[in-house]
Amino acid sequence: MAEKLHSTERVRALASQAGFELCGIVSLSANGDFPELSYFPEWIAQGQAGEMEYLKARNEQGELKRSAIANVAPWAKSVIVCAINYNSEAPYSTKMNDSSRGWISRYAWFGQKESGNGSKPKATDYHDAVLERLRRVEAALQSEWQQIDPQCRVQTRSYVDTGPLVERVYAKYAGIGWVGKNTCVINESQQLGSWLFLGSILTSIDFGADDTASWNIPAADRCGTCTRCIDACPTNALIEPYKMDARRCISYLTIEKRGTIPEEFRSQMGHNVFGCDICQDVCPWNQKRATATQAEEFQVRAELVAPKLEWLAGMSREEFNQTFRGAPLKRAKYEGIRRNAAVAMGNSGNREFVPQLREMADDPDENIAEHARWALEKLSAE
Repeated sequence: MAEKLHSTERVRALASQAGFELCGIVSLSANGDFPELSYFPEWIAQGQAGEMEYLKARNEQGELKRSAIANVAPWAKSVIVCAINYNSEAPYSTKMNDSSRGWISRYAWFGQKESGNGSKPKATDYHDAVLERLRRVEAALQSEWQQIDPQCRVQTRSYVDTGPLVERVYAKYAGIGWVGKNTCVINESQQLGSWLFLGSILTSIDFGADDTASWNIPAADRCGTCTRCIDACPTNALIEPYKMDARRCISYLTIEKRGTIPEEFRSQMGHNVFGCDICQDVCPWNQKRATATQAEEFQVRAELVAPKLEWLAGMSREEFNQTFRGAPLKRAKYEGIRRNAAVAMGNSGNREFVPQLREMADDPDENIAEHARWALEKLSAE
């Protein structure tokens, strides 16, 4: 009874009940070292994490937390990795040619339904939506184990994107998909492509001896000779296959980078105001096979798909806080979104933005003002 209740198949069933399309388990004892993680300290040492200080976190012994789970959770024996599709029928960024509009990354399009009192829907942060589902799996696992052995305390800890582990590596060994040349996890088995949110549960249960674990085989790399993602990256952030310099990535520049965006990257940022989907948009596994999500939390909020730049650049702080409360866009902050909108205006070739940019050039925030002046110069030179 105990073996069946806590086989990998049972865990996968619990994940499916919580709404995840994919689930796999990695036994830390059975797999030993993960060769992909050996690159992480080098990547940090080379400064390629930029200003993302959380990636550089170390434990009391001075070891990088993300270089091994043992550095943060020595009690963990297995990692349960769950994945859910967030793709939609809405167009890809590479198909959007309206010069009046910017681009918000696909993962930040979601919104809650209108409430009964008629208030406007609020944007949804995928961290919260996925973590809620993940904790259902965690609670069920704890409950069932308690029934088996009331004297044994099972430790678990759930993370969605923000935990001290490199989730895509464990997703690979859990059979979720392979890590593509654009560094995203790509799924073929369920035709989900790379439009996946990952969630991980660290557990003290060791699934290494589970004889049903044959389906937890690392997915074969199916990128082949394709280099579309590398060729399409405007800023050459994909410095070589499977390796990214985050400092050059448009997602980093529009979300994590504070203050001034280096001028060498501004023209290449195009219309992106929050994140970037280009390396995923051009991927054949997304273009030909990826299907739309059925998850209620990830249904598109129309005004977030290619929003008007005039709206983003001109909104008040109060409107920004109200519109994006609890949403991914809050990470870029009010000043960051307006800064990014100014750059996108400069790249648009649309001189209708000149009056608004002139106002922004006098903004009390010098970063917004400086980027608006850059945009005005770019428009005047075209």
